[in-house]
Amino acid sequence: MKRIFTALLLCSGLAASAQNSENLIQYVKPIVGTQRMGHTYPGATVPFGMVQLSPETDTASYELNGHYNPKVYEYCAGYQYEDKTIVGFSHTHFSGTGHSDLGDFLIMPTVGTLKLNPGTVDKPHSGYRSPFSHANEVAEANYYKVRLDESNILAELTTTTRVGFHQYTFPKSDNAHIILDLMAGIYNYPDKNVWTYMRVIDDTHVVGYRLTNGWARTRALYFSMEFSKPFISHGYKNFSKREVYGGFWGKFNQVKNFPEIAGRNLRAYFNFKTEEGEKIKIKFAISPVSIAGAQANMAAEVNTWDFDQIKKAGQDQWEKELHKITIQGNKEVKENFYTSMYHTMINPTVYMDVDGQYKGLDQNIHKAEGFTNYTTFSLWDTHRALHPLFNIIDPERNADMVKSMLAHFDQSPEHMLPVWSNSANENWCMSGYHAVSVIADAVIKGNAPFDANKALEACVTTAKHRDYLGIGEYMDLGYIPDEKDGNSVSSTLEYAYDDWCIAQMAKKLGNQAVYEEFIKRSQNYKNVYDPKSGFMHPRNADGTFRKKFDPFTTINQGFIEGNAWNYTLYVPHDPASLIKLMGGNKRFVTYMDSLFSYNLPDKYFAETEDITKDGIIGNYVHGNEPSHHVAYLYDWTDKPWKTQEKIRMILPKMYKPTPDGLGGNDDTGQMSAWYIFSSLGFYPVAPASDQYAIGSPAVNGAVVQVGNGKTFNIHVNNQGPKNVYIQKIVLNGKPLNKLFLSHGDIMNGGDITFYMGAKHK
Repeated sequence: MKRIFTALLLCSGLAASAQNSENLIQYVKPIVGTQRMGHTYPGATVPFGMVQLSPETDTASYELNGHYNPKVYEYCAGYQYEDKTIVGFSHTHFSGTGHSDLGDFLIMPTVGTLKLNPGTVDKPHSGYRSPFSHANEVAEANYYKVRLDESNILAELTTTTRVGFHQYTFPKSDNAHIILDLMAGIYNYPDKNVWTYMRVIDDTHVVGYRLTNGWARTRALYFSMEFSKPFISHGYKNFSKREVYGGFWGKFNQVKNFPEIAGRNLRAYFNFKTEEGEKIKIKFAISPVSIAGAQANMAAEVNTWDFDQIKKAGQDQWEKELHKITIQGNKEVKENFYTSMYHTMINPTVYMDVDGQYKGLDQNIHKAEGFTNYTTFSLWDTHRALHPLFNIIDPERNADMVKSMLAHFDQSPEHMLPVWSNSANENWCMSGYHAVSVIADAVIKGNAPFDANKALEACVTTAKHRDYLGIGEYMDLGYIPDEKDGNSVSSTLEYAYDDWCIAQMAKKLGNQAVYEEFIKRSQNYKNVYDPKSGFMHPRNADGTFRKKFDPFTTINQGFIEGNAWNYTLYVPHDPASLIKLMGGNKRFVTYMDSLFSYNLPDKYFAETEDITKDGIIGNYVHGNEPSHHVAYLYDWTDKPWKTQEKIRMILPKMYKPTPDGLGGNDDTGQMSAWYIFSSLGFYPVAPASDQYAIGSPAVNGAVVQVGNGKTFNIHVNNQGPKNVYIQKIVLNGKPLNKLFLSHGDIMNGGDITFYMGAKHK
């Protein structure tokens, strides 16, 4: 018997080893979300990398014929799958956002007559842009390849955390060029470029910087660029119409073989002679601090010209991250799941040099002591599921992100936590103060290797900033008046949830006074519910509700990225009281059913890019995050099986392993985090609670690495497209007779088994 038991253990270990050794990046499809409104990019990056090296198929100026250019919204990530040409390859991108910026330091290889204008879509041959075909394009985790048809150049890209690595295979040519466009960028505001500078150190090494005034108003980025082969000559063109040079600049010929150049709008070029099949490689390091920082980043991260070695090292990083959750399922399920995992691990991004230095919100240079500093905090989106996911599979990294937010607070002249921050800038985008949700969630779940009481003070200070976006009126009246803010209702609802988060954090830390103050504030959502209309409703300063009101529209109704139908359900912290407020269980279920079944007329889709048919199911807006918890609210009613039904209906409609496979902006990973949780069978309806609502698992099984050598093992029996209803749940050998898991249930490790069927219980 002992030998048999030993053999069983050995077989079990081999099975586990085989599962862990499976190549998971084969299921990652970076091309997913690049068509329509997913706003992802297909290029190369490592997990949470500072460099995102990706092709631009076009860019858009902020204005077109004196008006806002709607193409700006299409090119948030610089790449649209349906485009036929590539302009070049730049080093910084947002993933899945609804706003544009970045696109720094665009590089384009060409042959033949030198052209320093990109040309146009309808006349690509007039410039350096090139037609391309998806048949000659490969997008993998940390690897991108495409053939540029105009020049017959094969472009390959890979990265480290702070360095972009280019490999261009040229045809035979006496006129081969590498163009460095210092003026290119995504979302080209008028006068976005404040200044650019470039210095040629020798015939293989170039350095410089770029200062921009875009969405991030005062952004600086430095670079160090090295070629694998010396260039034979170089030059530039200044595209500014009015630029005066004095002193040095007026005394030297700068156009050809210049030692250094500076200006607002510059494009430089470097000339080579190439043999057939010759590879020219470029290492391009960036730094938020200095040229010396960029040079040090390159020396630390890429000390070889072996492209395949750098590619493999980055892909090994992805394998390690992806293996934090291993699932069982068919190929399509795995492609959806691991592409979602990939998208959740792009942002936030590392924002510091290898020595820990970074530029702070106060525009001074700081050093991250004992933590990694991050940026790109789209907190209105990511507080919902992305950061809770990190608290399970990557708690140390999430704690560093919280430390980055607290450093932001210390550097903030407004004494506020981040709202939507990027590159040492606060963009003040969207509503709420949702950094408090992320911080409170970490504290509640025991992932707080920082001064939690100081963090609570930062949360309270932010929540009492009377001058910010209606907080003063919110504190005085218990709601934000319609006259004060066009998003008065949604802001009131979001503040109420954030206040509940502060209350939970205070309770955990034993601060009774703060708990009582903010638990009271968390009930303010009731002040904007109108029992007459049956919706959360804009309310005037005199206490009356607005008379002219359309609960279906998204424009000028008191809400941001949603309508009253969806936002009325935005009380994630108190669903039981919301159900009572709305008339009880029966009426609430009817309301929920109507949300999913009512088809919005076409006129509502034309109002704004915020709501498109891509992310709509009936009147339910999955493409916008305020609805992400909604399907789980049935768990608080007498028909929880409807949560299971709706989740399994949403998953295949909103997520597919195709270029158009995301039903809305990925929003720096929030859409993908929703998929991961929901396909595993549970979801954090109210971060800062230790509870997860039960849904309906869409995988056949999963192993979640929860740290300290522990795993949370998910077994799913009889799951299928029709078998979406839970018959029973067994947790660690005992029936689970509730519709919730605790954080401890997951992090302590163990086994949960879902028994599925075609009929609801």
